[in-house]
Amino acid sequence: MPDPETRNLSRRTFLKGSSAVAAAAAVGAGVAPKRLRAQTSTAPPSERIRLGFIGTGGRALGLMGDFLAYPDVEIAAVCDVFAENLEKGAQRAGGKAEKYHDFRDLLEKSKVDAVVVATPPHWHPLMGIAALQAGKDVYCEKPIGLYPDEIRAMAKAARVNKRITQVGTQIHAGENFRRAVEIVRSGALGKIMNVRTNVTLNEAPGPIKTIEGPVPAGMDWDMWLGPIKKRPYNPDMVNVGHRYFKDCVHSWINELGPHIMDLAIWAMDPGEPKSVSATGGRFAIQDKSDIPDTVDVLYEYDNFTMTFVHTMCNGYNFGFASPPDKGRRLSVIFHGTNGTLAADYGSYKLYLEGISEEDFKPKIKTIPPSPGHQREFLDGIKTRRQPMCNFDYHEPLGIALTLAHVALFSGEKVGWDSEKGEVIGSKAAKRLARASYRAPWKLPKL
Repeated sequence: MPDPETRNLSRRTFLKGSSAVAAAAAVGAGVAPKRLRAQTSTAPPSERIRLGFIGTGGRALGLMGDFLAYPDVEIAAVCDVFAENLEKGAQRAGGKAEKYHDFRDLLEKSKVDAVVVATPPHWHPLMGIAALQAGKDVYCEKPIGLYPDEIRAMAKAARVNKRITQVGTQIHAGENFRRAVEIVRSGALGKIMNVRTNVTLNEAPGPIKTIEGPVPAGMDWDMWLGPIKKRPYNPDMVNVGHRYFKDCVHSWINELGPHIMDLAIWAMDPGEPKSVSATGGRFAIQDKSDIPDTVDVLYEYDNFTMTFVHTMCNGYNFGFASPPDKGRRLSVIFHGTNGTLAADYGSYKLYLEGISEEDFKPKIKTIPPSPGHQREFLDGIKTRRQPMCNFDYHEPLGIALTLAHVALFSGEKVGWDSEKGEVIGSKAAKRLARASYRAPWKLPKL
């Protein structure tokens, strides 16, 4: 259960509403079932999986459709701090779901089997850990934490409480990623020295136009903020606008990095990085957000280096299959002694140097097709076997993502002691690696 001390603090404030309103927009092209308009469960009640949704903003409504496409799913409870979003979520769930304003009440009072956390990222660790401690299996949108200690805490909470978990990196279920992983692991590329991951967006001059405005009726803004610092209500910050604010997400590294870097970490299986350096800033975005629009990250692992390059200033990308129009583009490129593999969500291409095309024989499929990203989680609930993209699997990637921000915001190259789970660097860098919450919130002890 959640920390009793936290549970009992400022109940009058908390009961005005809870959970966060909106979550990140869908950024990955995953394997998803056809979405339904409302709950259509046809399985007998004894076979249904009862889900609770914490956060019922734009991203959550899409996820509801993904889950409700399966006949053995029932969305039994929904929670949001914004009454308007709560009603939309209840309607999407079929009109019979229990409604909560406080996520802790949902965890204590509802009889759900599992929880979907679809709130802004700054809430993910606190809600995710509370759900795990309440004995619920957890599907959490990415990122699962903004700081290394949050990433570790989420993974540990899942292990300690023996719960099934899934991270919302939907592209992990994609067939193309599976084939690219097999090629890398086959050894056909020879020794891989460098992996380049990159994503571009054409967002300049930027979408955030307002600083503050009146709090709408039915919105508990203080609870929406939760553990982050107090600030005036900003209508551009909610319903996916949070991804443009450091307090909520740190940068777009946490928005798109989990999808792009997942392929690299999956294929290389390097563990956690030894050191990270990063540089970047705001060079083109001129709106009222505060995230960097350009970031270059260098990761050092035991046997190779990896880069993550991100810009919001221009839509062009060196990805081999990128369309000529504006928009989001990405690529993951593995450089080996025998050649290069370039991949994006839906395709890949080999550029062989040490061997001929005739000599290269792709391995048979060793990673079976996914039944669907959400289906993996549902099957895990029933079988008690972890889906592929569980919190333990995700931990090395989550650590890499969060260390990029420690390096970027501290302005220094930082080392990482994976055994101790500690940053090697200045006192300032060490502080940036630890979550700091607005009272009364705190990271639970495990």
